[in-house]
Amino acid sequence: MKKQLFILLALAVVVSGVFAFTTVNKVDGPKFKWSKTIHDFGKIEQGKPVKTAFEFTNSGNAPIIITKVQTSCGCTASEYPKTPIMPGQTKKIKVGYNAAAMGTFSKTITVMSNSEKPTTVLFIKGEVVAKKK
Repeated sequence: MKKQLFILLALAVVVSGVFAFTTVNKVDGPKFKWSKTIHDFGKIEQGKPVKTAFEFTNSGNAPIIITKVQTSCGCTASEYPKTPIMPGQTKKIKVGYNAAAMGTFSKTITVMSNSEKPTTVLFIKGEVVAKKK
């Protein structure tokens, strides 16, 4: 009986030690914290390109590496950091829209990275109206 109790106690100590080690030493990795993920340009004049920026902070404990930023069409362009974004560092993804076609628009900018959530979709929207005379 004492031997079984000793084995049970030893097993409990080992299990609790492993649990404590994994809880204390858990690595969260890189994480995006976005200031916004949607930008509404409102009404913009046809032929007058517009720009905005999506600001983010690495709120994780490892560098974020953005591997690719893909826009949903050729009317939208992006510029993004090519170097690792260190924990606590704030950067921007710049986005431009050419406003060539009249009417409402809704475009996506897909950010691919090594972060906790490897794909983030950003949105721009608005309405292109006729030029003022």
